[in-house]
Amino acid sequence: MKIDLEARSQEKYGRPLAELDDSAICAMLEDIVREHAATMPLNEGKRRLYYLSAEFLIGRLLTNNLIELGVYDDVKAQLASAGHDLGAVEAREVEPSLGNGGLGRLAACFLDSIATLGLPGDGVGLNYHYGLFHQRFVDLQQAAEPDGWLDRQDWLVRDEKAYTVEFGGFSVKSRLYDIDVLGYVRTTKNRLRLFDLESVDDSLVPVNSIDFDKGELAKNLTLFLYPDDSDDAGRLLRVYQEYFMVSNAAQLILDEAMERGSNLHDLPDYAVVQINDTHPSMVIPELVRLLVDVHGFEFDEAVSVVRRMVAYTNHTILAEALEKWPLESLKTVAPRIAEIVIKLDELERAENGSDDAVAIVRDGVVHMAHMAIHYGFSINGVAALHTKILEDTELHPFYELYPEKFSNKTNGITFRRWIMDANPALSGVLDDVLGTDWRTSCDLSGLLAFKDDDAVLARLDNAKTQAKASMREFLWETQGVRIPEDAIIDVQVKRIHEYKRQQMLALYIIWKYLDIKNGNIPARPLTIIFGGKAAPAYTIAQDIIHLILLLSRWIAADPVVSPYLQVVMIENYNVSAAERVIPAADISEQISLASKEASGTSNMKFMLNGAVTLCTLDGANVEIADLVGDENIYTFGTSSKEVERLYAEHAYDAHAHYLRPGVKLLVDFITNPAFLALGNAERLHRLHDDMAWKDWFMALLDIEEYIQKKEQVLADYENRDAWRKKSLVNIAKAGAFSSDRTIRQYNEDIWHL
Repeated sequence: MKIDLEARSQEKYGRPLAELDDSAICAMLEDIVREHAATMPLNEGKRRLYYLSAEFLIGRLLTNNLIELGVYDDVKAQLASAGHDLGAVEAREVEPSLGNGGLGRLAACFLDSIATLGLPGDGVGLNYHYGLFHQRFVDLQQAAEPDGWLDRQDWLVRDEKAYTVEFGGFSVKSRLYDIDVLGYVRTTKNRLRLFDLESVDDSLVPVNSIDFDKGELAKNLTLFLYPDDSDDAGRLLRVYQEYFMVSNAAQLILDEAMERGSNLHDLPDYAVVQINDTHPSMVIPELVRLLVDVHGFEFDEAVSVVRRMVAYTNHTILAEALEKWPLESLKTVAPRIAEIVIKLDELERAENGSDDAVAIVRDGVVHMAHMAIHYGFSINGVAALHTKILEDTELHPFYELYPEKFSNKTNGITFRRWIMDANPALSGVLDDVLGTDWRTSCDLSGLLAFKDDDAVLARLDNAKTQAKASMREFLWETQGVRIPEDAIIDVQVKRIHEYKRQQMLALYIIWKYLDIKNGNIPARPLTIIFGGKAAPAYTIAQDIIHLILLLSRWIAADPVVSPYLQVVMIENYNVSAAERVIPAADISEQISLASKEASGTSNMKFMLNGAVTLCTLDGANVEIADLVGDENIYTFGTSSKEVERLYAEHAYDAHAHYLRPGVKLLVDFITNPAFLALGNAERLHRLHDDMAWKDWFMALLDIEEYIQKKEQVLADYENRDAWRKKSLVNIAKAGAFSSDRTIRQYNEDIWHL
């Protein structure tokens, strides 16, 4: 593909390229990409994958698509010769509000790899008008505002398909929109299919609030991702929204299968459905409903067909994250679906002679994950440790029933986004040292041959320096924060949740603050960066954000400590922010309570970009440790087996750990009088008391070892030669976490496209 930007500028605007502003150039480039993508045929195959997910955190698309088309370097050079910077141009693009955290970002990486491997497969979800929310910090607390984006984007293409979704007592019309998904240097494409509500009413949403009338169901189903479910209306809305998603998806699947020649009795030969977490699980009874009620199947045959075409990915070990909806809610939302769910439960009990432990319906509650396991042909975990915990404990009764269904598919990330796009300096070094084959093979192991090559180590170090400069510019422009040039960059960016233990890093910050106040001056400045949103109904998570913001202000105002310690909380952390922060990191914080993080993917992104991991042996951290060796990672914390025992025996005594003098000092700092005067006393007291008496995710259990290990990391950083080698090894071993590898495994073992 050849692009002449000067000619295009004259054609579109009647002016030379040098005279255009960044917004005009961004619009012009989006036009070029969209026009070219429109000429690309779909990846074809008899069997097509439908990847169903509530989230697709796709990020900005312009630069990524230029990379996929193989024209990024040429476009960048043409812009530079006309006095423009491609990064500034891309910043004019709005980021789609279609996801929140790791689940949605994983789905986006998977779509990239599915297209890059030339497999026929589309993502299917909802076209949220306001995403989760736009995060702002007001009075050192999280405030949530609508994150409107649809009127400022250029990627959605209206599709001709539209469906009717029947609810209890009323029906709605949908409208399908597509976003083209391009594979790396391929001539074919896939799509992200996003269903919207034809009767959606944006005026229900106030300008500066995410509160809206949850009862206006015919107008609100696609307004927000994960509407607040802290009340009955919110919980019911979630069920309506999920059924709207899967009913549209199921109708689309059947239509397209028939267009490709299916008589529906052979539907598994034409379609495979991957359920990404439990949110789309109702696609199972909905497919059965359509086959029985619309296409005249007998119930047993419909169930047999669906069982051979649906696969389920489990993303959690947390019981509260496995969705359970009251049967009465299903009867209200979709009475026919409730009938089918009851029949599926009865059929499973008859087949297996099973008890309530594995029932789909128990005590008037529908267990969505149980339905996906019983009526899917594949169940996979997303990291080796996670899958083993599912098989041995959390889902053990199901594993005994269906051992052949279970497998592990360790998560992955796309190198196109997370190194070629996010870290062009490092990408250039790899091109020079390894050649360009790594861009398609994702094999970086050849870098190990240069572990003792001072010139290569210096080039990698220079790439890190460039990434830090880019991050400093970004944080100054967007946050008004100046980062010292010589600071160690220590990062924990992820959804705010107690099990991820941002509160433990906050306790370390208190410890470090007091240590510096006591005269122990660090060898160089340390900048600790957080990023992530707390769910609007998750009070303790919002309390943790308040503590972090309060520490940031407290430390910045201290003339003794601030030259050596800095705390930054990124406002409205998103993919664009991640692309600037992750390449700059020296230390990757992966400190979840062992056994609670299914996988993690930020750990892979940091590793790929040369950060060294400080972690518990949880999720995919275990596999990272196995790959890089003990000398190139820092691990600490109570083992997953011991954590499971503490939970099983109710043996964890938070208050006993709190009363240890070194720990009590840190926790009590949260409610010292001066701190309370600066912050929100209610939030701080609540967080203090929760940690001192409950501490459900055991931050106090590991805090002392964590502090010790973290201080070792900082000391080791000063041996610059040794640290550079650790960084190189991490990059070299990151190929194992390419999403291309993950998708090949899904296809070979599950999808068979």
